[in-house]
Amino acid sequence: MELFSTSFFLFLLLIVVLYLSVVIVQQGTVAVITIFGKYRRIMTPGLNFKIPFIEFVFRRISIQNRSVELEFQAITGDQANVRFKAMLVYSVLSQEEQAIKAVAFKFVDQASFMQALIRTVEGTIRSFVATKRQAEILSLRSEIVFHVKEQLDELLVGWGYHLIDLQLNDITFDEAILRSMTQVVASNNLKAAAENEGQALLITKTKAAEADGNAIKISAEAERLAAQLRGQGVALFREEVTKGMALAVKEMKDNNMDSSLVLFSMWTEAIRHFAEYGKGNVIFLDGSNEGMQKTVQQLMGLIQMNGVGLEGKTPTKPS
Repeated sequence: MELFSTSFFLFLLLIVVLYLSVVIVQQGTVAVITIFGKYRRIMTPGLNFKIPFIEFVFRRISIQNRSVELEFQAITGDQANVRFKAMLVYSVLSQEEQAIKAVAFKFVDQASFMQALIRTVEGTIRSFVATKRQAEILSLRSEIVFHVKEQLDELLVGWGYHLIDLQLNDITFDEAILRSMTQVVASNNLKAAAENEGQALLITKTKAAEADGNAIKISAEAERLAAQLRGQGVALFREEVTKGMALAVKEMKDNNMDSSLVLFSMWTEAIRHFAEYGKGNVIFLDGSNEGMQKTVQQLMGLIQMNGVGLEGKTPTKPS
């Protein structure tokens, strides 16, 4: 009976020792082992063994990415209150021993690390925003993120972590500032609309002036061409009339007829044309012998310019 009790006790002790010797580390984590409170080694994911009652699991550290949401306020250089909502993504620097030791022993616990991390990010953003004006903040989102990463990278490496990403999801101002910003945007839009309208009106008037100028130019050119053609037509008409008169005078001269008859015929024809197409207009003609002789002399001079004379005779009014 006593032997059975001893065997059972030894078996139970063996079970307890085995149980205390086995350490199962989950994927994505590592276990920090200490001996009497002093760092000993790191256990990687899977089945591990430790010395019971001597080695202890000091802390299990996740090497996966972690995130935290931040919400805080900052004041710009022109005393505008800005509210930020951000998401911070970070992780353990690596699975190397030095990085894991820093993560395990730099802070008392995870809550202390989170407090230090959040306050550092907030302080970095506040110091950057304090040098800017509220009108610039919305356009400096990427610059703020770059500034925070630049300031935190070295510090986090010393803690065994590194900053993966910082996203500024929301940047808002006080209601009064938002109203003023809306008014500024509205006034700028009105100004831009007025400038565009003025430019459009200027372009319209310029094009209209150019069109009018082109129309006047085309009309003047057409008028000049028409006048030139009219002059050429009149000149051709006179030339043909003169040729016809010269030919008629020559034929009459060859037939021993008085060439003054041609002039008298032209005189009477002109009077008939005035009466037919005058449309009530009053035309004064000198019908006296002297007036007719003067007119005939002028016509004879025109004929002589084309090389045909009337034998130097002074015409008389036919009877």
